[in-house]
Amino acid sequence: MDFYYSPGSAPCRSVLMTAKALGVEFDKKIVVNTRAGDQFKPEYLKINPQHTIPTLNDNGFALWESRAIMVYLVEKHGQDDKLFPKDTQKQALINQRLYFDMGTLYKSFADYYYPQIFLKQAPNAESYKKIESAFEIFNALLEGQTYAAGDYSLADIALLATVSTFDVAGFNYKRYSNVAKWYEQVKEVTPGWVINWTGCLEFRKYFDN
Repeated sequence: MDFYYSPGSAPCRSVLMTAKALGVEFDKKIVVNTRAGDQFKPEYLKINPQHTIPTLNDNGFALWESRAIMVYLVEKHGQDDKLFPKDTQKQALINQRLYFDMGTLYKSFADYYYPQIFLKQAPNAESYKKIESAFEIFNALLEGQTYAAGDYSLADIALLATVSTFDVAGFNYKRYSNVAKWYEQVKEVTPGWVINWTGCLEFRKYFDN
């Protein structure tokens, strides 16, 4: 399996952490420099015409969207189903949290920070309110819970990649006590945390600049 990624990208880091948790080694890890336009090269577009990262090429089978890749890795290489249980309701809850991450929490990060980082725009107060709203929802979801969807799962890995990105951006997630407690717990139990944090520090250069 070949994995196309950027070390600083939260979605890419979520796949790397999943692979680490499963003991999966990629045959090749190819860094895609999106600032240089690597994603638009013909050889990459042939694999992923949507020109996004991350992308997995498993012996000719191409898959992108990080959460889809995470599920694929578990279902193909997992020794058990702990990270993505076969139980219908447990799986549905994990899927809901994954979609919450993609469509609400991580989206709020992208909508607020990316225009500042890549387009040099001024901060948008309305977009910042959406971050606060997303964290309020996540905090409520965690009430009385150790993990995001019952037992530790892919949902925690994806959300960890996102919240750690907010962390290096300087967002005060500690205002949300359940999130702060969850974050410390999940950092401890996720095998690929060091890989993730190394990527976070790579991403922080955009804020340092």
